[in-house]
Amino acid sequence: MSLIVTGTIGIDTVETPSGETREDILGGSCAYFSAAAQHHGKVNMVAAVGDDFPQEYRDTLDGFANIDRQGLEIRSGSKTFRWGGKYHDNMDHRDTTFTDLNVLEEAPPAVPDEYKDAQYVFLANGHPAVQLGMLEQLPNRKLAVADTMDLWINIALDDLKILVSKVDGLVLNFDEAQLLTGHQNTVAAAKHILDMGPSFVVVKKGEHGCLFVMRDNEGIGIGSLPAYPAEKVIDPTGAGDSFAGGMMGYLAHDHGGEPDFTLDRLKAALAHGTVMASFTIETFSLERLASISTADLAERFDEFARMLRVH
Repeated sequence: MSLIVTGTIGIDTVETPSGETREDILGGSCAYFSAAAQHHGKVNMVAAVGDDFPQEYRDTLDGFANIDRQGLEIRSGSKTFRWGGKYHDNMDHRDTTFTDLNVLEEAPPAVPDEYKDAQYVFLANGHPAVQLGMLEQLPNRKLAVADTMDLWINIALDDLKILVSKVDGLVLNFDEAQLLTGHQNTVAAAKHILDMGPSFVVVKKGEHGCLFVMRDNEGIGIGSLPAYPAEKVIDPTGAGDSFAGGMMGYLAHDHGGEPDFTLDRLKAALAHGTVMASFTIETFSLERLASISTADLAERFDEFARMLRVH
């Protein structure tokens, strides 16, 4: 089944608590999502960069066997989105040191005709009006999931509410769920978001894993997963996007690709996303996602599944 993602591709500068800084590295929600999802099957990306986007990063994306970047616009005279972040000692929080929107202030990229039959859609973090515009170009979708952030809750709440009412799933972190709903309790916040329209909500809690709720014919189901207990954490940038990529890649390409909204299916998808994110944080940028094999993923997933098993 066809999977499409739209979001940012950027150039990042990251500073870690150890004092190590990496400047001008490949990043962006669309890049991390795609690098993760392609381990399950083909993913079509829709994004825009400027003509300052390095050839080596175009080659990096081309190096992933299942990423189709036909929908990546390289705009002459424009500059690529840039972001800088400095992580706190606990690696679970960071300060944004700079944001240069650049090409993101221009018209959003168009969805290629070849992509418009996409059945699985992920709207990575972006202005909700832009996300809505993308959604409307994909009439054959069977499953549409969106990500968001506190900025849009603060400055584009009306657009965000419309978006949430039209997607099947919403992925956001704990602080954002609180901000959107006013609930301090994660379960209450997630259930509140369900009342806004989607069939399921995933609340990311960083090193504490995730909580998810889903509405089906039997009512509302609730579940949670821990994070994979990683021993090596170098750079958490992109962990949430690769988590979403692992989740959506699994839903789109495994088990025949048919949408199945059982709680167990969603839980399995989130477990795959958790494992994918655990590789991302082991180094900078897409480096680890580019080097892992199918065997590496299977081994860590089996290990994670054994951790969750209770006899």
